[in-house]
This record gives sequence, C-alpha cells and structure tokens, in this order.
Amino acid sequence: MKVYKFGGASVRNAAGVRNLRRIIGQERQLFVIVSAMGKTTNALERVFEAFRQGDEARAAEHVGSLRAFHAEIIDDLWHGSVRLDSVERLFGELEGDLATAAYRPEEAELWYDRIVAYGELLSTTIISEYLNRSGLRNRWIDMRRCLRTGQRHKDAEVDLEASRPLLRAAVAEADTDIFVAQGFIGGAPDGTTATLGREGSDYSAAVAANLLDAESMSVWKDVDGVLNADPKIFPDAVQIAELNYLDTIELAYSGAQIIHPRTIKPLQNKNIPLYVRPFGDKRKPGTVIRGMSAPVEVPILILKRDQVLLTVRPRDFSFVLEEKFATIFSLLERFRIKTNLIHNSAVNLSLCVDDSWHIDEAVDALRGNQFDVMKIADMELLTIRGYNDELLARHASGEAVFIRQITQSTARVVRKRR
Repeated sequence: MKVYKFGGASVRNAAGVRNLRRIIGQERQLFVIVSAMGKTTNALERVFEAFRQGDEARAAEHVGSLRAFHAEIIDDLWHGSVRLDSVERLFGELEGDLATAAYRPEEAELWYDRIVAYGELLSTTIISEYLNRSGLRNRWIDMRRCLRTGQRHKDAEVDLEASRPLLRAAVAEADTDIFVAQGFIGGAPDGTTATLGREGSDYSAAVAANLLDAESMSVWKDVDGVLNADPKIFPDAVQIAELNYLDTIELAYSGAQIIHPRTIKPLQNKNIPLYVRPFGDKRKPGTVIRGMSAPVEVPILILKRDQVLLTVRPRDFSFVLEEKFATIFSLLERFRIKTNLIHNSAVNLSLCVDDSWHIDEAVDALRGNQFDVMKIADMELLTIRGYNDELLARHASGEAVFIRQITQSTARVVRKRR
C-alpha cells in the first residue's frame, strides 16, 4: 500500500481534481487522503463564527456560497448541471446542525470541529464519485469511524492502537484496492467529530501509512518540494533535496509549513519514507524525508505569524522559579494556549504564543493568580536555522525586535509584524 495526500490547493477546482486523477493513473494498492477544496476550511470557519455569534442570516449566506462553489466544480467535472445526492445530503446535515443547535461558549471547540469537518467530507465525496465515474473504482472511507482520537477537540491526537483494527477492517472488507478518505478529522470516544489541528491532513496520512504498513507516503503540493523558506515571503527560496526525520520535526515545531508537526512520528516508528512532490509535474523528484539524509547546506527561514507576546511577573516580585512556572503553564494549558518561545529573567517570564480565541481569558486568569501581565499583539516569530551575520542584520535587528535568542545553529526572533 502507498498513501497519497492531496491538499486543498491541489483540488481547489475541477482542473485540480482531473490532475489528481492523472497522478493516480494506473496505481493499485493506494490510500488517498484529501483535504477540503481550496479555501473551504476558511469559509467554514466563517460559518462557525456566525453560528457562535447567533447570526443565522450570515451563517446561511456563507453556506450558500459554499454550495455554489462546490456546485461549480461538480458541473465542470460532469460537463453539465448535476446534483449529487450525497453532496446534497451533507449540506442538509450542515444546515440542520446550524438551525437546531443551541450554542454554549464552553462547547466552542466541539462545534468548531463539527462544522469545519464538512469541508473534507464534501471534497472526498465529490472526488470519490468522480473517480468512480471516470473508471477508477474506489471505496470512500469515513475517517470519523476509522481514526479514534482522544476527547480533546480542535487539536486531537490519534490513538494508534484503538484505530488500527478500525481502519484495517474498513480496508479489508472493500472490493477494491483504491481508497479515498478525509484528512484532518477523526472520531472522539463519545462519538463526536474531532479535528487534528489546522494542516492536520498530513498527520492523517501519516497515521494511515503507519496503520496500513505502507511502503511510502507522498504529499502532493503546489511547490517542487521542500524549500528553505516560504517563497511568498522570501523570494530567494531554494529547494532542499532531502531531510531526515529529526530535522523535519524541529522545523515543523518552529512553524515551517513543510508538514504538520505530528506527522513524522508515525512514519519514523515504521521507517516509512515521506516524499513531498509537485502536484503540477509528477516526473520531478521533489524532496524525500527519511531516517538518514545528507546535511542541509542552506539556511532555513521559518516565519510564524499571528503571535502574541505575554510578559508575566509575580506581583510579590519573587523569582520566577519552578513553582511559578507550573502555575503559569497550567493556566495556559487550561485555555489551550500554545507556547512557541520562552524567555525568562529573574522576575519576568516572556512567552511568545499563538493568538487564540481564549487569549484574554488566559490573561485574566493569570492576573487573578497574582501575576502582572503585559500583552503585545500583532507579533511574529522568525526562526533561522543555519544563520549568518547578513541574515541576522537583515531580519533580527532594529526597534521592531523584542526578543532575540541565538544558539550555535539557530536564531529565533520575536518581532513586531512587518
């Protein structure tokens, strides 16, 4: 078995879906993971926000736009005006959820997962039906029933042992060896839908590769392979031919859009190589990630946006020692705040964290626990692996820089958003 993963940009229109069909070609023994089409996840997040605010008209307007977007793709693929009953059923379920549910703030993450998951359900339903119509017989797999997660919503982790018999049974009972399944989603123990975090489709594919003992996993992207920087931000970015698992984990943790941070471990456990390949030309080699690799010869730049800088100080001016650390991080965990950089002095603890719906609640909780907190929004975190003096002068100096941490191989800079 091979596992192929296609992201939303790869299937954002009918031409992308046809190209997916060409890439699959005559493959056999193939498990295909697909993300939501185009910007569908962003659109469903707007549906959720309207639902959260009780704005039924705006939620319905966003759902209507999504209907039109998917209908246009279907009509293009089928060369005419077509209604797919399976797609209509999914939109009916979404509209039913929005019309009948009573939202409670403490259930924000649960409702986020339930609403946003429709993106992957729609994309895989359309693609599976199109492949069947074009002569590539396949089985549609519902990953909500095959990947068992923990009870945590919006950032769930897959329970490999509980999921293995579920996914293997779904594959074994099929009368074909081509499968189409959703990335990003799974099922919590209580039967609710759970999502694996933004960009979690990579993680889904790696878990599937592990559970099915796949010979390889390929991620098809709109770039030639892994680059040393985001070319939209750093125009002189170049391709990296190969990486090892450990370097990839480090880069993903720092915010690199190479791969979801949890992706590598399921692959590393079974020594499954990961190929990052160009969706536009399957003949190009892309980048391979495996246990051993040649050293990377170029600096790697990773920019993580939507950051907030929190500076926390005990009101009694005591030292920030282990006991205070435990209190601070326990409160951040309660509000699901992810910390990306820590910088401390004797009495201050500075934390660069992801912006979040709950950031102000976390700040209030810290203040209620006898800490003074200064919050600075609109920040970004830049990590430079293999830095040099020229890169430090260009990116890590000036009034916009609040924190600069430098080790032998890596520089990390918290700065005001540029």
